[in-house]
Amino acid sequence: MAKTFTVSAAVLPDGGHEANQRLKVILAFALVYVFWGSTYLAIRITSAEGIPPLVMCSLRFLIAGPIMLLACALFGRKVRISPQEALRLATIGILLLVCGNGTLAWAEQYVPTGFAALIIAVTPIWFLVLETFVFRGDRMSHRGIIGLLLGVFGIAILVWPRITHREAMGAMQLLGALSLLFSSFSWAVGSVLSRQWQMKVDPLVATGYEMLFASLCHCVLALLTGQYHRAVFNQRGVMAVLYLVVFGSWIGYTAYVWLLKHVPTPKVATYAYVNPIVAVVLGMIVLHERFDHFMLAGTVIITAGVALVTTAKVHLAGKPEHPGEGLPELESEV
Repeated sequence: MAKTFTVSAAVLPDGGHEANQRLKVILAFALVYVFWGSTYLAIRITSAEGIPPLVMCSLRFLIAGPIMLLACALFGRKVRISPQEALRLATIGILLLVCGNGTLAWAEQYVPTGFAALIIAVTPIWFLVLETFVFRGDRMSHRGIIGLLLGVFGIAILVWPRITHREAMGAMQLLGALSLLFSSFSWAVGSVLSRQWQMKVDPLVATGYEMLFASLCHCVLALLTGQYHRAVFNQRGVMAVLYLVVFGSWIGYTAYVWLLKHVPTPKVATYAYVNPIVAVVLGMIVLHERFDHFMLAGTVIITAGVALVTTAKVHLAGKPEHPGEGLPELESEV
């Protein structure tokens, strides 16, 4: 009996750690999937209520970043960083939150919310290209690649009615649509760099600094373009900004940064397939948009693609292939 107890005591903590890690990964994915899908609507509301995109982004990250750093300091987390870490976090913050998120906010002035989410859904393709051919990092298995292709096919089904039955797009609408491709590429580059650099900075602290640096950049751009003088603040617009601060930045972005540190990048990129579904559903509920058979078919196929990618084996760079599949086999640093 003594031996049996000793073996059990040695095994249970590891099994408990694996189950706990799996639960954290699932929760983080759920937060990113749901809350980031809702931010498209919130961004649209701020613009419609008279808050220009650069002003909205500057306020959003200027509130979220410093408060997060203050909270980290109060709870005893190390907030001091080296100049090299500051430079890297500033680079990541600008790529993700200025070139990525800021460009999205600007484009939503001219491009419908759901359509913007559909274009941003090409992000996993950028991830796959960057990881495989540029940084020579994690390589997705055949099952994962099939899942990615299914996701692309699902997005094509969602977009098809807009392509075949669309009215002539104006110059600004076309420019907005093209800028979203740049937005998704910039986001992918920043995300891959965040994983590649592997800084020894607490994820919450890193998130706070990235938002702080992004807010300073947005403030400068808003001043240079005169957007602060055109801003109109009302209750609905301010509430939308606060929603973006809490659910888009503090919860969603923090969960995303944590996932980048613990989960292979191609798996994290599946959020771009799910967000359009959330955006379409919210558009149907809040804006009374029509949900047709194209949207239903696209949703089913995208869901299947995400399931394949999130359960596929990943060839980790410099490490042997994991023998099993699924979330328990994800790379972890804790």
